[in-house]
Amino acid sequence: MLTILGFVMIATFLVLIMMKKMSPMAALILVPALFCVLVGKGAHLGAYVLKGVGDLAPTAAMLMFAIIYFGVMIDVGLFDPVVRAILRFCKADPVRIVVGTALLAAIVSLDGDGSTTFMITVSALYPLYRRLKMSLVVMTGVAATANGVMNTVPWGGPTARAATALKLDAGDIFVPMVPALATGLVAVFLLAYVLGRRERKRLGLLTLAGAGAETATERAEEPVLAGAGGGFGARMRTTVFRTVSTRTGKGRGPTAGGGTGTGATPAEPAPADDFQGLDPHRPTLRPGLYWFNAALTVALLVLLVLQTLPIPVLFLLGAALALTVNFPHMADQKARIAAHAENVLNVSGMVFAAAVFTGVLTGTGMVEHMARWLVDGIPDGLGPHMGIVTGVLSIPLTYFMSNDGFYFGIVPILAEAGAAHGVGALEIARASLVGQALHMSSPLVPAVYVLVGMAKVEFGDHTRFTVKWAALTSLVVLAAGLLYGII
Repeated sequence: MLTILGFVMIATFLVLIMMKKMSPMAALILVPALFCVLVGKGAHLGAYVLKGVGDLAPTAAMLMFAIIYFGVMIDVGLFDPVVRAILRFCKADPVRIVVGTALLAAIVSLDGDGSTTFMITVSALYPLYRRLKMSLVVMTGVAATANGVMNTVPWGGPTARAATALKLDAGDIFVPMVPALATGLVAVFLLAYVLGRRERKRLGLLTLAGAGAETATERAEEPVLAGAGGGFGARMRTTVFRTVSTRTGKGRGPTAGGGTGTGATPAEPAPADDFQGLDPHRPTLRPGLYWFNAALTVALLVLLVLQTLPIPVLFLLGAALALTVNFPHMADQKARIAAHAENVLNVSGMVFAAAVFTGVLTGTGMVEHMARWLVDGIPDGLGPHMGIVTGVLSIPLTYFMSNDGFYFGIVPILAEAGAAHGVGALEIARASLVGQALHMSSPLVPAVYVLVGMAKVEFGDHTRFTVKWAALTSLVVLAAGLLYGII
């Protein structure tokens, strides 16, 4: 009976959130509370929840202060030079632009938030793709796949959820997975190079220059981040572009006189709204503290990898130090915290809501009965390979369901099944991260709509283009994990 009710509870949770009948937070609380009553354990609901909250509090603290820390680093301009450097690197070569897309998305993904990554990446590179007539689904596909691999950082959603669901330390899951994830990131860069070569073959070697330039070989004038607005919506200064294909010798933009000679012809200026990026005049910038913030971030990441202190403690100290040094006035500190409060509340609230789900699933004994049923159904030959089974299953399951559904509903069962065959929970948790490269293009991920919306790409086009490459990247991570003995 507990087995059936356990699976029905998980199915109910998944259906409600996939059909958007309830928010994940509400479903994580109300569904298990209802089923706790149905199994006759309603009197113990409070104890189950409090036990779950106590277990998950460190994870919630880590996420809360990690979001504040990286949000402050973006506010003060830590990543601005990276954006400008990548724009200079890209010039007008399609190969460089696509590789630069992967590089920028990977770097900004260190904040653990997909929406922020996509806003910065698209704002910086959309003008180049548009004016050079490059495929925008290449940009969205590469950015989403790179973010998916990097989204496995300990303060990102998947690792935190795996740690929460299995009551493990996020650092113990992530650090051994670094070689496999690094291999996956290399695969993303190789993919970007191949797609860039394809774009170069289609378009030819392009030149991006100001209207005043006379030859196609002169140095390109690059988009300059500027504007008077604030935040990610700040406009960039409009620059007149022209593009020249060395394959055809013809201007690729609208011509002034209709000619098709070898000389480059200026394209029409793009509307100012097409050029967006980080506002270089936003009041939160702290250029005088740039090297302090860079050193603080590097030190934080090094200490995180070395696990000198628990990850929640590191981010708690880092966020407090970053706020105090960059914004010494109390009003400014409150403003920065308020600016990131929505993300903090959504993420930490989800973790505490999960305490109800995992508490009921474990406390009532449902997960134990479900695991026993699952173990009985697994052929003996596959039992010792539950790590591989989990890695393979994570690819489609994290695409067709949310991370909440997979990590809180499926992974605990796989871990119990693995334990029966001598496979540790850590191995299962690491294997469960394999599918994240594909997950970031799932229709259940809100951030992907930010990506396709800002890039003006149809979601269907993005899906058709990205799924095969992202799934291949996930398989590379799985193969690397097996090769390195991590999974």
